[in-house]
Order: sequence, then structure tokens, then C-alpha cells
Amino acid sequence: MHIVCVGLATVDLVQRVERLPGVDEKAEALTAEVAAGGPATNAAITAAALGATVTLVTAVGAHPLGGLIRADTEAYGVTLLDATPLARTPPPVSAVTVLDATGGRTIVSRNAGGTEVPAPPDLAATLASADVILADGHHPQLARAAARSGRPLLLDAGSWRPVFAELVPVADVVACSAAFRPPGTAPVADALRAAGARRGAITRGPQPVSWWNGEESGELVVPAVAAADTAGAGDAFHGALAVALGRGEDLVPALRYAVGIAGIRVRHTGPRSWLRALPGG
Repeated sequence: MHIVCVGLATVDLVQRVERLPGVDEKAEALTAEVAAGGPATNAAITAAALGATVTLVTAVGAHPLGGLIRADTEAYGVTLLDATPLARTPPPVSAVTVLDATGGRTIVSRNAGGTEVPAPPDLAATLASADVILADGHHPQLARAAARSGRPLLLDAGSWRPVFAELVPVADVVACSAAFRPPGTAPVADALRAAGARRGAITRGPQPVSWWNGEESGELVVPAVAAADTAGAGDAFHGALAVALGRGEDLVPALRYAVGIAGIRVRHTGPRSWLRALPGG
């Protein structure tokens, strides 16, 4: 099974603290880790850890910080297709702060900063070989290529981006959190269905996952877990969902599988330690 993840790669500084500092205050971190991050990147690493062959299509470049992204993705078995291999600008950096008592996180990130990147020469062939493509919309030109490929498309709708107006109607599955805010005032599911989303899911942390499949809809209970770190839980969910869809599972069983994997993620601290707890990890 080949999963292609298209979207953002960042350098994440993940720090765990006893309390969040206020304005003009400092807080000493309990732990600090640096890892590759971003929705598509974390999903790619999850899918690879679950046994899929994975290619990540993103923009990294030749800046020294890009070397960290390359090394981290390679270490976890992800093939990197870099759309900007000669770029000297640094990749996006995210500051992730996790509150030790609750596992809740705050994130400050530049993301892709609206920067357009070109389609790399091997993109069409890479997309054509995919069983499932996951796109997060952070690099619109790459996301559009994914939508045109004719391969099953899983859209990770983290926050509204203008390109989603083009992607939602052609996506096989649209997955987002309850914090997703499409234009207008309609409820998220109604807005996405009106935009053409035939199948979709909305996560709500520990609350049930809402789903729809054509005219059918329902909720999937999320098993209770002791959350130690929620950073990247949504990305793990999307990566696992891509794997389940790639295996040919129907939407609800695929969502149930993804919920279980996300539950493993949140029980462990740090960006990578949880991978060892996966089946076969």
C-alpha cells in the first residue's frame, strides 16, 4: 500500500511546562524535543509506522534546518519528495507548548506563510502510484495536483484555506476537527456538505466523532483515555485514517481504527515515543 501525503513540513520545538507563562514571564521547560512536524508530515510518519509505504510531498529546501526534517522523516521510513530542494530560506518553525497537568497544547507557527511552491518533476508519477493521497492544503499548487490525479483523496481540513473550495468537492473524505471554520455561519458539517463533501468526519477530542456518508450519518464513540499529550493527535488520526482507507475499509470502520491510533498517541508524551506503542512498533 502506497500513501502519499501532500502538505506542510515544519521544524517543531516541543516543550513541556508546569504552567504557561504570562506576558513578560518566563517558564522553565520540563522537557524539550525537536522534531519534524506539520499535518502532512506527522500523518506520513504515522502511516509509515503502521506499515504503509509513504511518500511525503512538501517544501523543505537546502537551509540547515531542512536537514532536520530530512533526517527525521528518513529515520521513520518516509520518502521525501522536495518541491524546493535548492531554496535557501528556512522551513517553517513551530513552537509547541504542552501543559504537563492536562496534556493540552498551544502552538505558534508561521506555517507555509502563503508561499507558493512549484510542482516537482516526479509529482505526477508519485501521485499516480498512490492508493490514497492525504492533502492538508498548505501548499495549494501541490494540493491541486493531488486533486487532479484521480486517486482517492483524503482532505485534512485543519483550518480554512481558500484552496479548500476547490478540494472539498473532489475529496473522497473530508476530515476536520470541530474547531474548523469554513466561511459563513452554518454548522461545520452542513457547510462542508453544501460545499460538496460526500463523506466526512468531525473530531471533537474525547467527544464522539460525527460522520456522514452520502445520506447516512452518525456518531462514533471515542474510548476514554488518560491524555498525557494531545499535540499531533489529529495528525495521527488522519495518518491512520489514510492507512485504513488504503486497505479498502468502509468509512466507519476506518474512523474507528483511526480513533484507536489517536488514543495511543495522546497517552504518550513527546512527538515520537508513542510510535513504539503501535501494533508491531
